[in-house]
Amino acid sequence: MVPDTSQRRIPLILQCFLYILLVKRSIVITRYPELHFFFLGALFSTILALVLSLFKIKASLHMLAISGLTVFIIGLNIHLQMQNPYWTALAVTLTGAVASSRLEMEAHTNKELLIGLLAGTLPQILFLFLWL
Repeated sequence: MVPDTSQRRIPLILQCFLYILLVKRSIVITRYPELHFFFLGALFSTILALVLSLFKIKASLHMLAISGLTVFIIGLNIHLQMQNPYWTALAVTLTGAVASSRLEMEAHTNKELLIGLLAGTLPQILFLFLWL
């Protein structure tokens, strides 16, 4: 819970390097295409959060993470042709729980939650079309 957006930059830069290392070395596209694009989307979400912090715009990183995971779960259900709606329902419920907990703790405003939701969702949706 850092109030200043400049305090987020170093952790976000470190996270970008870790995602790059993960995508380049461990989770390669030839072996794990779904996970590769999931982490690539997470990398782009992190870069987007970093760029937003440069413009002094605070995005909820918790919402960024859980919304990206939710889109990935939905895409994985479509890709594997699973007829099980429970994972999607659980992911959407957890997204709502994260949002309400961030509001209850007064860590973010509605605008910051929405920015985090969009920053986590949009890159995952764009990469979803590459592996779906």
